[in-house]
Amino acid sequence: MADDSRSTPDAEQDQVILGQALRELRDRAGITQGELAARMGIDLTYISRIERGKRGVRWHTVLRFLAALDSDLHELAEAVDTATKP
Repeated sequence: MADDSRSTPDAEQDQVILGQALRELRDRAGITQGELAARMGIDLTYISRIERGKRGVRWHTVLRFLAALDSDLHELAEAVDTATKP
């Protein structure tokens, strides 16, 4: 069985893309990382690490981001698409 704890280059790039997309949604909402952290009840540094692609994120956390940003999966998909364009 494969060891899922190690990151692959593709997984690391996906993490960066998701972070960029979440930051774009936050920017669209016009709020700071601090405001988002307060809305989500999590630490500011955690949000910063996610947005910079330095930290993986679980599905329930993505959903918490979307709820705090009053956003949805469609908008996230658009932001991911933007983040993947050169």
